[in-house]
Amino acid sequence: MIRAPSRSNRRDAAVGVAWSALAGALAGVLLLIVILPLFSLLFTATPRELLRGLADPLVGPAVRLTIATTTASLVLVIGCGTPLAWALARRSGRAWRMAETIMQLPAVLPPAVAGVALLLAFGRRGLLGPGLEGLGIGIPFTRAAVVLAQTFVAAPFYLQAAIAAFRRLDPDLVLVARTLGASRARVLLTIEIPIAAAGLVGGAAMSWARALGEFGATLMFAGNLSGRTQTLPLAIYTALESDLRTAQSLSIVLVAVAFALLVAVRVGTRT
Repeated sequence: MIRAPSRSNRRDAAVGVAWSALAGALAGVLLLIVILPLFSLLFTATPRELLRGLADPLVGPAVRLTIATTTASLVLVIGCGTPLAWALARRSGRAWRMAETIMQLPAVLPPAVAGVALLLAFGRRGLLGPGLEGLGIGIPFTRAAVVLAQTFVAAPFYLQAAIAAFRRLDPDLVLVARTLGASRARVLLTIEIPIAAAGLVGGAAMSWARALGEFGATLMFAGNLSGRTQTLPLAIYTALESDLRTAQSLSIVLVAVAFALLVAVRVGTRT
């Protein structure tokens, strides 16, 4: 004999349906907030209008400058960040943990704060400004300022990934190599870096993507000079004042690059 569902079971089922409906509604709100702007960016202009936007005179110099500066900042981040990440991964003292926390700080700072910090460090009236000026070096509102701003905001993304990659290494491999007479530098170059390569590449990709999208600190520290310090995000900001389609075209380019990087990172972490 089949019994009818009890009142408590029916109540539990109703509560479960209500919670599922609420969770679905909340999830739908967030999906709408994220997907609707991207959909509008991609599909509110015809291909001809988007191509015409890419023909704007400010696009070419901004693209070339962005490629040059983000490449320079990436080289700086990898070249200096790899040994730093290795050292932080191998140390566990309080001072080293504090250093790791400080190196992650730029990732959560507001862009305006990053810009002010760079000006106070390298500006004419900054901490190093008078000394640099005495050597005939002026950093603000130059390409060097763009590279420094991009490096400042992008370095934490590479460091975090590199530290995690080095910490996942089997310490026995390093110990065996050292007991066989390999120097620390040789162990790092021939064992640790190759094994941690996937994490390092993923961190480098995320760092480059962050440098590519840098806006606020660059605007405050390097300015928005066409052909000199105007990167793609700044070109979008400038185009938005006069030609929405140009701003939309450049935005789609950055979205496509960011999407490709995310896919590459996800594929790389699975292999």
